[in-house]
Amino acid sequence: MEYRKLGKSNIEISAIAFGAWAAGGWMWGGTDQSDAVKAIQRSFDRGVTTIDTAPAYGFGLSEKIVGEAVSSFRDKVQILTKFGLRWDTKEGEFYFTSHDNQGGSVNMHKFAGPKNVIKECEESLKRLKTDYIDLYQIHWADKTTPIEETYEAVSTLIRQGKVLAAGVCNYSAEQIKTAEKAAIIVSNQVPYSMVNRGIEKEIVPYILETGKSILAYSPLQRGLLTGKITETTTFAEGDHRPTTAFFKPDFIKKTNAFLKKIKPLADEKQATLGQLVIKWTIEQPGITCALVGARNAKQAEENAKAVSLKLNAEEIKFINKAIDEV
Repeated sequence: MEYRKLGKSNIEISAIAFGAWAAGGWMWGGTDQSDAVKAIQRSFDRGVTTIDTAPAYGFGLSEKIVGEAVSSFRDKVQILTKFGLRWDTKEGEFYFTSHDNQGGSVNMHKFAGPKNVIKECEESLKRLKTDYIDLYQIHWADKTTPIEETYEAVSTLIRQGKVLAAGVCNYSAEQIKTAEKAAIIVSNQVPYSMVNRGIEKEIVPYILETGKSILAYSPLQRGLLTGKITETTTFAEGDHRPTTAFFKPDFIKKTNAFLKKIKPLADEKQATLGQLVIKWTIEQPGITCALVGARNAKQAEENAKAVSLKLNAEEIKFINKAIDEV
């Protein structure tokens, strides 16, 4: 495994992190908790020391699974979690209506008021069975709360030793600059994949200029870039993917045509398409870490092996050319 510095902090994270969204089951058609725990533990055995979760992932379930999985080696891993996406309040900004883990209806709100930040941290610490969080990140910007107020609360948590470093998710460069009036921001967690490269225009140049880290989520585009999804693939009830633009039949067809072009390179390296995609991702400018989910131990092991692939400049150029033709 390869380890990289998290922004200008003293924290080192693995270039591949375990993304625990699917582990919570929410919007992924449920979860097998035992398999999720084993997947996290297998990842750790293969050198993945960084785990990203959030209270909203399964309404606390993902954090509980992470806490159980790492309980015997907590001091050897970095736990990244979030705040500001609530299902149990009407405060803040209404986000969308979703289904809870029992199939009922729930309204999600973006809310990052200072008291809520403190409250959420205490709740996360209990679920994670730990007394500190390595990186604490706002999940989505909350228009109803001034950014400085939110991050003054995070600064308080850092002074108390309950949080080691502050990060953001889905923030623009301007929003990060505002947050830095109250706290040192070391990272921005944003979506990035071969078929979703919007951050390259504004975010990547800003991150490179300021020495922060990008934590890339959905590098496999939620499974699409593994090559295992076709226009006729069926998804479990409650799985959010068919509702997104990336999983419309035309886009799946176009993506698979692109993957067909780069598959010979994966075959040459005795790697899966997924491994090639992950390796490409962590080799891109500004990308410190790729967050990759796994449903079971086998998938977790496959993901971790991606780091060992070697890609030279010509091979990356070949991949980029194929991407540009999509």
